[in-house]
Amino acid sequence: MESLFAVDWKGMFVPSLGLLEIILRGSLMYLALFAILRFIARRQAGRFAPADLLVIVLIADAAQNGLGDYASVSEGVVLVLTIVAWEYTIDWAAWRFPKLRPILTAPSVKLVENGAVVADAMRREMLTDEELMSQLRQNGIERLDDVRVARLEGDGRLSVLKQTGA
Repeated sequence: MESLFAVDWKGMFVPSLGLLEIILRGSLMYLALFAILRFIARRQAGRFAPADLLVIVLIADAAQNGLGDYASVSEGVVLVLTIVAWEYTIDWAAWRFPKLRPILTAPSVKLVENGAVVADAMRREMLTDEELMSQLRQNGIERLDDVRVARLEGDGRLSVLKQTGA
């Protein structure tokens, strides 16, 4: 019965790994996933931008590890703080230093211009006509002819400007 209420206080709070190793692991994983999601997999996932989804998933995983798998609450807290610090630092750097924006944020891509699909851009982004039309309908557009310009923004959302009079 005693073991039912026993608590390993040292194991709960004393990290089994060095704090610097946790910070380095968290930093490397965050930066690798940031680059992959920001520049390769730009499509929007639900209502979250890819970078937002990345932070949520990594924080959830870090918190889960702190609750059980690899040791202490301290390790989980340090890892969560590392991830949040990188997200803040990258957003701050993109805001503060305009010359870094092209590196830290994905550029927008023109998918439709004056009612015509830009085929090369669609191919590069691996978007089908059906996916494009679905996004246009969600923006209140039924026909391509009504679109002056549609751009896939860096955060994965589609922005649409209608033709005048449409």
